Amino acid sequence: MALRLSNATLAELPQDVARPTYDRSALAPGIVHIGLGNFHRAHQSWYLHRLFEQGLCHDWAIVGAGVRSYDAEMRAKMLAQDCLTTLIELDPAGRSVEVVGSMIDYVPVEEGNGPLIARMAEPDIRIVALTVTEGGYYIDPATKGFDTAHPDIQHDAANPDSPRTAFGAMVAALRRRRDAGIGPFTGQCCDNLQGNGAILRQTVVSLAQLSDPDLAGWIDANCSFPNSMVDCIVPATGPKELELVRSLGIEDSVPVTHENFRQWVIEDDFCAGRPDWDKAGATFSDRVHDFETMKIRILNGGHQVISNVGEILGVETIAETMADPLIHAFFRKVEAEEIVPHVHPVPGFTASAYLDLIDRRFSNPEIVDTTRRVAFDGSSRHPGFILPSIRDGLAAGADVDGLALVEAAWARYCLGKREDGSSVAPNDPFWDDLTARADAARDDPRSWLDQRGTYGDLAADPRFADAFDNWLRKLYDIGTAATLRAYLDG
Repeated sequence: MALRLSNATLAELPQDVARPTYDRSALAPGIVHIGLGNFHRAHQSWYLHRLFEQGLCHDWAIVGAGVRSYDAEMRAKMLAQDCLTTLIELDPAGRSVEVVGSMIDYVPVEEGNGPLIARMAEPDIRIVALTVTEGGYYIDPATKGFDTAHPDIQHDAANPDSPRTAFGAMVAALRRRRDAGIGPFTGQCCDNLQGNGAILRQTVVSLAQLSDPDLAGWIDANCSFPNSMVDCIVPATGPKELELVRSLGIEDSVPVTHENFRQWVIEDDFCAGRPDWDKAGATFSDRVHDFETMKIRILNGGHQVISNVGEILGVETIAETMADPLIHAFFRKVEAEEIVPHVHPVPGFTASAYLDLIDRRFSNPEIVDTTRRVAFDGSSRHPGFILPSIRDGLAAGADVDGLALVEAAWARYCLGKREDGSSVAPNDPFWDDLTARADAARDDPRSWLDQRGTYGDLAADPRFADAFDNWLRKLYDIGTAATLRAYLDG
């Protein structure tokens, strides 16, 4: 019989399950984290847990939060098990299991976000962190600036005391803190965005500017928004993962599986103090940009290289794509010839060595990371993860033929039909528009590049546009496998 995870059952868990050795009742909150998905609980939450295990920083525990209706379900599940999470590390060398206890509460999820605003306004909260996905920061795709026209932003500007977004709630809480003389907090973005702290600053300050310019100036002058790079492959939780944790003797509604690798590189810029994350393995560095460029281009970009072709061919997981000789050869050639040459080394890694590491991580058969999950939200991921490498290649006069094929495969994927005739369920916030464009691109490939908010001036560059046109036509004429072979044969 599996034991329901809770404070009361920790001592009864199987002996090979690591569990908190610190007194959770003695923890005090210091961080509100918005977006309690799997990645946060396997990454940032784990680093704090490791600090607590060392007897350090017990006044920095996490209070969970969310701003969407579906977050209420996560809150109920987490509170039912005292905010504990089972982490299952999956590696060919062996499996390990631990229970993480660094989260101690979860703010009620209500329309207008009153409880969240009130909690962030309390003086014990010194960091507000977020994992809300790459596409969640209201960036205008055309200008890369703040999207003031978005309905959510218009709502928050008109209703600053009852906002709809996490950022509106942050602005409202900071107004209360300023007015009460409490002082600012640090805003910490933990999403895969280049310059993620600067993007969070842009979103929060620009939103405040719409309703209270004086407050916007105060936030900009007093709050800090450190850039960071986060890395750990964390699959979604489904029936298989739920059954796995039960087989280990634990009844956990929200377990998390993850690989045997984590990395967190952070600018040391915290206006109200911070935990000593470096004592748990994180790195404080003024070279975050170089670390994140390496990770975003090679890892996140590499995911996009293989996920769309995998989906089109009906390959279900990332590890299975890497086990396919054709897809794996495609991955290596594109990475080695068109991505790695434009990535600077960082302490501990050359770009080539990092590629070898990513190859091993992607190939881990124990990690059931689906091609569908990795292909999700291509409208945010391709501009962030692939197009910068294309631009660097064009600027250097280098080949971008393989990356053009990656983009053609995305266009083919967005048609919504695999080569075996099965349908692709909607997999992007803009899926309907993408499928319409993909259908038009069957006859006129360049119509796909007319997405100016995505491609901008790349659509007019014949070195990229001609290659894209050629590859998309081939994908339809001879199929994906034959097209990959044509690229590899060069």
